[in-house]
Amino acid sequence: MPTPTADPSTPPVDDVLAREQAHLDHARDQLRRMRETVEGLDVTTAADAFNAAYLDLVLARRVASLQDDPRTTLFFGRIDTRTDHGPETFHIGRRHVSDTHGDPVVVDWRAPISTAFYRASPAEPMGVGLRRRFGVDRGRLTAYEDEHVDRGEAADHSTILAAEIERPRSGPMRDIVSTIQPEQDEIVRSDLGTSICVQGAPGTGKTAVGLHRAAWLLYSFRDRLDRSGVLVVGPNRAFLDHIGAVLPSLGEVRVQHATIDTLLDHARVRAEDATDVAVLKGDARMAEVLRTAVWRTVGRAEEAMVVPRGSRRWRVPAYDVQDEVDALARRGVRYSAARDLLPQRLAHLVMLRIEATGDFPGDTAQDAIARSAPVRAYAKDLWPALDPAGVLFSLLSDPEALAAAADGVLTDDEQRMLLWDKPPRTKGAARWTRADLALLDELADLLDRTPSLGHVVLDEAQDLSPMQLRAVGRRASTGSLTVLGDIAQGTTPWATDSWSTAMGHLGRPQHELVTLDRGFRVPGLVIDFAARLLPSMAPGLGAPRSVRENPGRLDVVAADPARRSAAVVDAVRGSLDEPGSVGVIAPDAFVDALSAALTRSGIGHGRLDAEHGDDEDRQVELVPASIAKGLEFDRVVVVEPAAVVAAEPDLRTGLRRLYVVLTRAVSALTVVHTEPLPEALTA
Repeated sequence: MPTPTADPSTPPVDDVLAREQAHLDHARDQLRRMRETVEGLDVTTAADAFNAAYLDLVLARRVASLQDDPRTTLFFGRIDTRTDHGPETFHIGRRHVSDTHGDPVVVDWRAPISTAFYRASPAEPMGVGLRRRFGVDRGRLTAYEDEHVDRGEAADHSTILAAEIERPRSGPMRDIVSTIQPEQDEIVRSDLGTSICVQGAPGTGKTAVGLHRAAWLLYSFRDRLDRSGVLVVGPNRAFLDHIGAVLPSLGEVRVQHATIDTLLDHARVRAEDATDVAVLKGDARMAEVLRTAVWRTVGRAEEAMVVPRGSRRWRVPAYDVQDEVDALARRGVRYSAARDLLPQRLAHLVMLRIEATGDFPGDTAQDAIARSAPVRAYAKDLWPALDPAGVLFSLLSDPEALAAAADGVLTDDEQRMLLWDKPPRTKGAARWTRADLALLDELADLLDRTPSLGHVVLDEAQDLSPMQLRAVGRRASTGSLTVLGDIAQGTTPWATDSWSTAMGHLGRPQHELVTLDRGFRVPGLVIDFAARLLPSMAPGLGAPRSVRENPGRLDVVAADPARRSAAVVDAVRGSLDEPGSVGVIAPDAFVDALSAALTRSGIGHGRLDAEHGDDEDRQVELVPASIAKGLEFDRVVVVEPAAVVAAEPDLRTGLRRLYVVLTRAVSALTVVHTEPLPEALTA
């Protein structure tokens, strides 16, 4: 890469930085002016209190988006372009800043012109003459790197990019807006109508890409998505806390976040299924069983409907009623909507008979007939009211009801697996499981259509069962999806082995599949060590490639069983000499004992398990292996790999869990073990 002083015509580095710093100071002044202008607006002149309150909310959101963080910079790059109107310079940053004339001082990274900053190359310059990246320290510009793209210069390695990627971490996940790579940018800027599935190895930035895609979509399709909404679904609460700062840092605060459990919050989970039962409940065939269970409750008209009106009694034959019932069932509307329509359809049959006599009782007569007691009672008997809990309670407690719904779909043995050993007396006493939540959600959608959002980002999608995938997919039935995951990191017994299958369950058989295999987060020594597991747990899946020059550090420490906790404490203490976060990832059953050992040794730490999580950021975090997915730390201490594997229901799932755990490190990995390492790691 050419240095800034290589060309005699290039100004000295200090002069360049001074001018760029002056531009940064100017940008900060303009951002402050923009914020003060919004703060000075008066909403009390609105026509009414409702509009005033709405405007006040909009202005508060706008003020929040105009806040400046003095610890960082308003721009991280610059491009000089040549257009028909002459040369132009654009500084690229996290948000747009304009001057008093409306001219851009900083261009939002999501704007179309910014695409060239990420994708311009000597082969396709995109009109870019110069691309400049900035180094930043505590809000001040400290360095820059130039590429003269139009001269064929391309940086094989960027010191500034490497420093940003490897910068010590603390607190939540950071955005990657200044380090987005061309292949990542193509995903980020895909059209709203395109559903994308990203197969991403550890450290390839797939989660960050998905979040930046959400931010780009909100920028590019704001009006549509403001109305329809955007949702991010993650694997657990610790993961959502970890990523929670990314979108706000990009100026987007209107995105909903959920785990699969909070998304399907139809009941309190009070029990746990055996693994084989949970797998069966998550099977896509259950959708057909539930559909049959709902629609088989619709009765057949066996007797004529008789409706008194005035001095006459109007009789509608059963076969005419049945024709209407069959027509409603064929319309494809939800069960409850069809039930609500039935009284009107029955009243229409009565009206036809009244009008056939030459009587025309008026426009309101049909509504009156539909509301009459005889019609309502007849419709209720024919088309009973249902609720999700009642339907599922009947299936899991009544062998005959289950057999009628599952005939030809589930085997007799599978039906016996689903039935409760001791059915509760009522649906209110039912002890629902996590797998039941997806069944309740399916039933809720069969009864009343689930509202669709404009876009859903689903991370760690490989871990969801077919029924859970269906639940997520229906929330984007009229929108689009960004699906993120890694087949090799599937850590549930029902984890998918095929993205085409998973996308089918999500309702997107037509989708774009993108593979990210260039690792920017995980160093080479660490990813190569973890990749030894791939042939045993995900045959045929290619190993990721670390593109970082710094290979990182890997230490494997064999300890005496009596000194396991002490060895972990030593490893943690040795990791505290450098800045950045330290994650101690251990089998769930070891967490309490390790926490006590760290406390006795005077090492303050947080715990990310459900019972002890809090909002305080600490340098050392103790993480159960079951929730490590999606997290990252500068240095990681992994405790007892063999126990991590043994804690899972089968070897494949255990090795995949270990693969996840081993790939959480950004700089260094220490493995502490007293038991022999899994054979796949030593092969």
